[in-house]
Amino acid sequence: MSPLHPLRLILVVAALLGFAGTGLAQQRTLPDSRQQISLSFAPLVKQTAPAVVNIYTRRVVQQRVSPLFDDPFFQRFFGQSNPLGMPRERVERSLGSGVLVAADGLIVTNDHVVKDSDQITVVLADRREFEAKVVSTDSKTDLAILRITPPRGEKLPFLALHDSDELEVGDLVLAIGNPFGVGQTVTSGIVSALARTAVGVSDFNFFIQTDAAINPGNSGGALVSMDGRLVGINSAIYSRSGGSLGIGFAIPSNMVRTVIDAVAGGGKLVRPWLGVDGQTVTADIASSLGLSRPAGVLVNAVDPKSPAAIAGLRVGDVITSINERAVDDPEALKFRVATMPLGGNAALSVIRGGKPRQITFQVTPPPEDPPRDVTQLSGRQPLAGATVANLSPALAEEIGFTGPGQGVVILEVARNSPAARVGVQSGDVVLRIDEREVGSTSQLTRLLSRTQSAWKVTVRRGDQVLTSTVAG
Repeated sequence: MSPLHPLRLILVVAALLGFAGTGLAQQRTLPDSRQQISLSFAPLVKQTAPAVVNIYTRRVVQQRVSPLFDDPFFQRFFGQSNPLGMPRERVERSLGSGVLVAADGLIVTNDHVVKDSDQITVVLADRREFEAKVVSTDSKTDLAILRITPPRGEKLPFLALHDSDELEVGDLVLAIGNPFGVGQTVTSGIVSALARTAVGVSDFNFFIQTDAAINPGNSGGALVSMDGRLVGINSAIYSRSGGSLGIGFAIPSNMVRTVIDAVAGGGKLVRPWLGVDGQTVTADIASSLGLSRPAGVLVNAVDPKSPAAIAGLRVGDVITSINERAVDDPEALKFRVATMPLGGNAALSVIRGGKPRQITFQVTPPPEDPPRDVTQLSGRQPLAGATVANLSPALAEEIGFTGPGQGVVILEVARNSPAARVGVQSGDVVLRIDEREVGSTSQLTRLLSRTQSAWKVTVRRGDQVLTSTVAG
């Protein structure tokens, strides 16, 4: 990207205000050329808007007239086949936006725009309509890739991706989308902030904040830089009324690139693995460590088989940057690792014992070690109805698990099952059965195969260890 240079910005403002001369004693003058009068975003809009599309989705859901007709008392009088108790179909419709990122019809949008849709219609800026197919979805980033098929030989307009790390606070941007379904709309603003990590929209909380007006229906639309390239996918707003308050958030194009590259490679998205757990360095932590200011991520745990451990990272180290990109909290660390291409090396800047040092680690995918061995538990025991698996780095990354990467994790709990009545949840790690350590799914199955009058089940949920005693 060629961000708007400060000098150029001054010249633009001066031209708009009709200022002339230099120094503090500037005088207002009339514009002296047609160019100064006609300064406009129109050329940029003409260049970029055709690549932004409207997306309409349709989903059929089953809806019962009343749950009372499930009751045996009502079925006794009205019969099992009573039409009033039969589910009815209801059509849910939603709208959003998307961005063409390739001439052959590849489109990027938000996962929440197209999730669970039965039919997706894409409307181009020239009002042509196409049925779209979902190529890939990634709920962790809230991104989805669609494809439409243009007429043979036709190349569609598209936006090239820009390096979002080159953005600076204050850069001018345009937001293009379909707010409230009124049709394609362009708004302008600036980059209000970078690396926003407390938004809570997706697993990778690292957003560009802008004051360009973004409203419902803009989701999946384009955030465009002044050179006409895509720097972000508009994803969320902060609002108390549902309308724009000038606080909008976009997924950076560097994250978008990783999802597109995975599709182009013909495989599923596999992200790099560092193998560390840490916390934000607060003012108190910085003071206790003798740091000049609170910055970086304090390493609390290192997986002994991880690239971080192999490279020599230790508990107590403070990570301040990756490849010279600042890291201010665990969310920023996770984003920086996730957007790195697999293969090669990356450099960590860390502080250890008050002294800076460089650590180089290999950018590799998380291993499937041990094999997950997904098992559905059944029988007369307290965890019947739970689906469990051996926790590995690969599985942890897949399900968004952030705790220690060993043990047996609960993936799913069937409704009204014994496991649900015990109170275990998806994401819990089974630690012990009757004070016996659980290390694998096969060991858990053996421990639960016994017949006894009572069971003692211990699980870890986040930072808590919970124990329940259940009658057999």
